[in-house]
Amino acid sequence: MISDRAAEKISADHMRRDAYLYVRQSTLRQVMENTTSTERQYALRQRAVALGWANDQVVVIDEDLGRSGASTEGREGFLRLVADVGIGKVGIVMGLEVSRLARNNADWHRLLEICALTETLILDEDGLYDPCAFNDRLLLGMKGQMSEAELHLLKARLRGGQLTKARSGELMMPLPVGLVYDTAGRVDSALRELHDLSGDIGVNRRC
Repeated sequence: MISDRAAEKISADHMRRDAYLYVRQSTLRQVMENTTSTERQYALRQRAVALGWANDQVVVIDEDLGRSGASTEGREGFLRLVADVGIGKVGIVMGLEVSRLARNNADWHRLLEICALTETLILDEDGLYDPCAFNDRLLLGMKGQMSEAELHLLKARLRGGQLTKARSGELMMPLPVGLVYDTAGRVDSALRELHDLSGDIGVNRRC
């Protein structure tokens, strides 16, 4: 819940503008399997309504579902959000957490700068922030750094897991054309597999 002190940051000018809710999951697999996170993100629109915005003032941007937040490449929804903030259409930007909006510190601080220039508020699951206020901006900056560091740690863990499997000979990667994995997980010639398969079919036909 938003405290009374935090709610005091909301002005009549903020209320005249729209509330933008940004929803994102990093991969399509997460969209399909991690539905709880997606539902929690969509549920943030009720926070905007509770703060005084009308239902028709809440704009949901979810075009970036299934896209990584490591950069803005391919994230049309995020680019639209930044553009609308820049022209003063947005009173508050909402995201479940900083990592939903951006995993890149440069992208995050660019959004913070534009929000400060247009006096746009930011809301996440923890609270309501005014980028014009030094303490709020400092906290938002730290959250952005932690989000980027978390992405680095996730990549390091995945890389470490791959190296461990490679050392034990268990790492299976996409093979060049002409090679396949056999039933035992060994690399074999696709032609040999095809020959063996055709031989089995011939045996079956003769039977």
